[in-house]
Amino acid sequence: MAVTKEQLIEGLNEDLAGELQAVIMYIQYSASVKGPYRQQLSQFFAGEIADELGHAQFLANKVAALGGLPTVQPKPVPQTDDARQMLQNVFDAESATIETYKQRAEQAEEYGDIGLVNQLEDQIADETSHKEESGKILAGWHLFGSRAGG
Repeated sequence: MAVTKEQLIEGLNEDLAGELQAVIMYIQYSASVKGPYRQQLSQFFAGEIADELGHAQFLANKVAALGGLPTVQPKPVPQTDDARQMLQNVFDAESATIETYKQRAEQAEEYGDIGLVNQLEDQIADETSHKEESGKILAGWHLFGSRAGG
């Protein structure tokens, strides 16, 4: 059975909720990260905000274009004051987002919206880059031990 417009809107709103979560998470983490690597981590987190906000804006516009009402409710934001856990939360959220975007791209293809498929593939590339960068930092975290604030 083909994907309906309503199912696509519902899925896109789930994705939008994830992007809203990411914006809030990156803002909070950028502001509250502590420790000797605060400046670098704060810049890393702050640097991701614009991409996530752009993704959220695209998704909101697409939901509206399909006749839906864009959600204003983010997914729950995992809070922590531990720098390593912040990075792990980012890595996990980006991993989950990549998977949901893959599913959404399949739905968009079934629905026949090739433009949406292409845009989602671009967003998958962005999210993969975010995941890889946070993964690189996490991979070397043991080198810093407790001196890195986590």
